[in-house]
Amino acid sequence: QVLHLSGQQALEAGDIIIGVNGEHVMNVPSINMLLRGKAGESVRLEVQRVTSKSKVTELRRAKMRLIKGNDDDEDIPATEPIVVVPLSSYERDKLIYAAWEWKTRERAMILAAESGFTLGYIHLRDMSGAPATDAFARGFYPDHDKQALIVDVRHNAGGNIDSWLLDILQRKAWMYWQGREDTDGGLMWDEQLAFRGHLVVLIDEKTRSDAEIFARGVSELGLGKIVGKRSWGGSIGLYYDNDLVDGGIASAPELGVYNDKFGWGMGIEQMGVVPDVEVDNNPRDAYEGRDTQLEVAISVLKEWLKNEEVVLPKNPGRPKNMSKKRKDSEGCSV
Repeated sequence: QVLHLSGQQALEAGDIIIGVNGEHVMNVPSINMLLRGKAGESVRLEVQRVTSKSKVTELRRAKMRLIKGNDDDEDIPATEPIVVVPLSSYERDKLIYAAWEWKTRERAMILAAESGFTLGYIHLRDMSGAPATDAFARGFYPDHDKQALIVDVRHNAGGNIDSWLLDILQRKAWMYWQGREDTDGGLMWDEQLAFRGHLVVLIDEKTRSDAEIFARGVSELGLGKIVGKRSWGGSIGLYYDNDLVDGGIASAPELGVYNDKFGWGMGIEQMGVVPDVEVDNNPRDAYEGRDTQLEVAISVLKEWLKNEEVVLPKNPGRPKNMSKKRKDSEGCSV
């Protein structure tokens, strides 16, 4: 992280780091040794800008022109100092994950546009607390009126908001509002913010716990289709309140789930949720940025929309005149 408040210019790929806190990088086997334990602290780097343009160098050249009447590079230092704050490995991983989320959503929008339909895309990292509900709300409500929706719970670590998600997705449009200047049902519908389109849930072998229950609920309630790989296979809840004297925690399976169809475990425990359309991401393709599971999800939605269009119902036309008819004998007596 570059300290932008100081007016510094960020580095770009191709720039060269020469030194760290006064130590030349060639004096150690790896630059990592100079950055070890420095996460969150200010670190001075000596850099040589190869790709990015240097504001400092431009100022130095301007100064040389004023002093010597020229701006020969020989008179200008080859490096410049900047102060940065290194990231921890945890923060780095979060940035990489966020970049993957952004790219996946962007790719989903492109594929949907190429396929000729509108799409909402939501990725949930887990099902725990305010961050998870916020992620769903931010992704769902702006796109509730799209023709299709993908809820991506791949890599989801679980939690306990499945019932809230399923409650929202079960809302149905049963009545439509239209003003004098609107098109068919274009104003809104009741239930407000109900999703009327087709739903696909993406799962993989790292979809865990409450994310699996959510996927099972979508399938059993007839809300959508499941695409991906068989999930992790754990639906029994745990408590983590059994503290030990050495600071550890003892946990044991305590909260089971069941129904008449699946019995204990909802067909998830030790088995996982089997998707309606099973597809794996080839590791090499994934490394190169291709998401086969996402592509198949788009194909499923495209075919689904071809067979079952998502359109607003036509209005019934001009309302019937319900006014009481005037008899011939009646009229104005004035």
